Amino acid sequence: MKRILAALVVSASLLSACATSGGNDAAPEPTTTTKAPSSSSDEGPTPTVVPEPGARTVDWSDCGGGFQCGTIDVPLDYSKPDGKTIEVAVTRHPADDQENRIGTLFVNPGGPGGSAIDLARGFNRAGGIGDRFDIVGFDPRGVGESTPLDCHSHLMEIYDIDQSIDSEADRTAILEGSQAFVDECEQKYGDILPFLGTTDAARDMDEIRKAIGDEQLSYLGYSYGTSLGQEYARQFPTHVRSMILDGVVDHEPDGLTTAETQAAGFETALDSYLAHCDDEGCGFGDQDPRDVIDEVVAAAEKAPIPAPGADRAAGPGVVTLALSAGLYNQQFWSQISSSLRNAQDGDGSGLVALADQYLTGASFEGYFAVGCLDDTWPTDPDEVLDASVRAEEEIPNFGGPIVSDYVRCAMWPASSKPLKPVPATTKGLPPILVVSTTKDPATPYENGVAVAKQIPGAVLVTNEGEGHTVVNSGKPCIDDLVREYLVDLTIPSDGTTCD
Repeated sequence: MKRILAALVVSASLLSACATSGGNDAAPEPTTTTKAPSSSSDEGPTPTVVPEPGARTVDWSDCGGGFQCGTIDVPLDYSKPDGKTIEVAVTRHPADDQENRIGTLFVNPGGPGGSAIDLARGFNRAGGIGDRFDIVGFDPRGVGESTPLDCHSHLMEIYDIDQSIDSEADRTAILEGSQAFVDECEQKYGDILPFLGTTDAARDMDEIRKAIGDEQLSYLGYSYGTSLGQEYARQFPTHVRSMILDGVVDHEPDGLTTAETQAAGFETALDSYLAHCDDEGCGFGDQDPRDVIDEVVAAAEKAPIPAPGADRAAGPGVVTLALSAGLYNQQFWSQISSSLRNAQDGDGSGLVALADQYLTGASFEGYFAVGCLDDTWPTDPDEVLDASVRAEEEIPNFGGPIVSDYVRCAMWPASSKPLKPVPATTKGLPPILVVSTTKDPATPYENGVAVAKQIPGAVLVTNEGEGHTVVNSGKPCIDDLVREYLVDLTIPSDGTTCD
């Protein structure tokens, strides 16, 4: 089965109760909190914080809905601060209560390749967060509105390929499709590809902080956004007021190990979906849901399933991408079921729609431009594909396709700059809140456990449930403790569980 590439935050309205918490300790007040007077402007309040001396500037302008938009020019190569620059786009919604403004809350939805500008615009500002914080989103370099890459003309070809290697023809198709994608990106953007990793994006975030004028920032990162948060904390620990990492990426393992771990996470999510269908039926009648999936995959491998109204039929790559995309969150399970039922009747439109929901939701090239730099990968593509065959033996539904997907990193023209965990010896970092969901398919629960142990003073909050990420999606136990942490710096007990 094919996995979804980017781990984007998916909101779900899940209502639960908090199982355990208590004994909260209040963190000391930060040494730097910037406040600004209120404004009666029709466009909303405008912060009057002063940029740091020598800071780069963001020229803000009104862009509707109370938001301000701007761009900042930052060094393409930070080792050459006076050399070429790259433009990064930023948006913010000033705090509604400027007299009691705490500071800036940066948000990132994940990916890599997701737009933080889009997340900021759709962010739920209720519960005091919007009153007390300027909500800021910036699209990381190479993504969205920030000098975006555009080298995905081979996208559909890649995901029409069967990613499970059953023959030399499968292997050749994967290698040729991947090489065509990589070649296009190198031809168009070879001069900037070495500078699109998370290490540089974290530096960009600090340049924005300085331009805004806050000595410290608060941060909420989902999925890949937890990589950006960890890297910022590693480089700039004293610039962090508070930080929440939800759906956590672990920087300790190498790339292939991480891919196999993620495959196991999707296998767990599939088991949950199948168990649900065993109980509820999912509209399959007396047929075992496992047999339904096998039947649809086999049909697509024999001949692509027609998809009236879509731009292509549902071949094996589309089918497996659709299934894994639908497993990202429980709210998509009914869509998986209806798509499978229709496919049994010869209509693959629902599967194409599910696949396209992912493919159009984030920057495909941005994902690889960042991910191939951030991890250690083999340099021989066959080594990745051999690993995918082995992974499929252990993780039959997802092991092969998830690992083989990363063959492009073995071909990538820019050398990797692997991220490192936040050192245990880090000084000046406040307690970081690590939120991990027990049945998260994309960033398995164990990642959060490991990262909470790595970061000095970090606190683990366990979310009992399905799906990828949970903060600010309507679960009272989680959202209440997050709000108290952000606004009051009240730290929940390590090991708090919300069910």
